[in-house]
Amino acid sequence: QVQLVESGGGLVQAGGSLRLSCVASGRTFSSYRMGWFRQAPGKEREFVAEISGSGGSTHSANFVKGRFTISRDNAKNTVYLQMNSLKPEDTAVYYCAATNSERFTIIPSNYDYWGQGTQVTVSS
Repeated sequence: QVQLVESGGGLVQAGGSLRLSCVASGRTFSSYRMGWFRQAPGKEREFVAEISGSGGSTHSANFVKGRFTISRDNAKNTVYLQMNSLKPEDTAVYYCAATNSERFTIIPSNYDYWGQGTQVTVSS
């Protein structure tokens, strides 16, 4: 079992920044593509960004392009989501996830392992 633990969420004002971290257990972190998803109350999980195992390829949802950046440090078994210019509509629980897929995917069911999430709240 791969265990993922998110951290770095909190309360910020609109226009502010947060950096989320997700630490993975195990010794095969670099073999997984990693994704960030978010879920607001009463809504389904929504794709935010993903990154290949080596970190050489990334994809992001259109609504966060230019504001959020995904990265990873395989030596630390950690994936990051740098969130800038935050908006109230970014308020959600943010989850990291891992998949063995060789191609990028935005579909939550294609991800094999999930963290428990970290709350991000953006005030207006």
